[in-house]
Amino acid sequence: MSDSQTVSAAVAKLYNTYPFPPEALLDEPPPGYNWRWNWLAAHNFCTAQKPQRQDIRILDAGCGTGVGTEYLVHLNPQASVVGIDLSTGALAVAKERCQRSGANRVEFHHLSLFDVEQLTGEFDLINCVGVLHHTPDPIRGIQALAKKLAPGGLMHIFVYGELGRWEIQLMQKAIALLQGDKKGDYRDGVQVGRQIFASLPENNRIVKYDKQRWSLENNKDEYFADMYVHPQEIDYNIETLFELIDASGLEFIGFSNPSFWDLERLLGKAPELVERAKELSDRQLYRLIELLDPEVTHYEFFLGRPPLIKADWSDDNALLAAIPELNPCLEGFPSQCFFNYDYQIVNLSVAELEFMQRCNANATVAEILTNVELGLDGVRSLLQQQLILLTPA
Repeated sequence: MSDSQTVSAAVAKLYNTYPFPPEALLDEPPPGYNWRWNWLAAHNFCTAQKPQRQDIRILDAGCGTGVGTEYLVHLNPQASVVGIDLSTGALAVAKERCQRSGANRVEFHHLSLFDVEQLTGEFDLINCVGVLHHTPDPIRGIQALAKKLAPGGLMHIFVYGELGRWEIQLMQKAIALLQGDKKGDYRDGVQVGRQIFASLPENNRIVKYDKQRWSLENNKDEYFADMYVHPQEIDYNIETLFELIDASGLEFIGFSNPSFWDLERLLGKAPELVERAKELSDRQLYRLIELLDPEVTHYEFFLGRPPLIKADWSDDNALLAAIPELNPCLEGFPSQCFFNYDYQIVNLSVAELEFMQRCNANATVAEILTNVELGLDGVRSLLQQQLILLTPA
């Protein structure tokens, strides 16, 4: 086998041994939502408007046991979904998961990212979470996926960050050293790793970091194995991340956790430094933020294939003529206090609440405002907070 085939076989063996993620199977749709997996919410985030179509094709590239796949089906009731993975063991769980919860608009294929061209047609949304960094050639992988993205389509990607995973890397190397010629025996690797953690002093940096960040989920061997005995992992920083993104040939739309990438969060007490930072390029600014906050363990972001039309609501007449509706990913509405698309608490004014209650996809902004004392700046604020979606006139 080639080096690439050897690595892929090792990764498949890990996930056949420990199907991942190990979330429980349910006989009903999964609870809550992840807005990145909801086509309406994700498209709105990327373009500031509701998509024209909902009968789309979605690819879950590296679907594992189908946790994300199941959400993709239930959150997008008009979409057809395809899941692919290297692990037959994980795929078996994915099929059972979706069957039990009624996620019946999905098909699964035992397929590598590198062979995705074998699937027919293109996809409007590609989800690739926690996968590329485990391939022997992430650039080849992202390029293969990019070829399957339809014009105007979106791709959401999640890859590891090196700065926030430094202690994890140390433990990975320590386990490998102690395993010796048993490296590749993943059950032995988990046993060795657990013995190390049980033996190290409580004030050890690796122990403290694991307890602070990962100990609850790592009680499960599947999570422990995925984190500490994985046979293939490539971690990124901003500079190497954008080398990967540039190689895709797609447009970088933005990080899907934008609050982390707000410099004011870190240097708000030094406005003169924030002002200096305005001279930096976007990529330099991202690099500055991760250097100042090296807790970053991952990058999650959207890419798009042009033409991707983005709405501009600065024109009052265009905004007044638009038809608003609620973001589908809200929890606890209608109320002045509820959770937004990212599970952050929102507090509305009475006028904002009245406006949102009338956003039923039937009336224009202008028509609603005849009965609600809210200005256009207030409407723009709701839009900026991703609380409403707008359809242009």
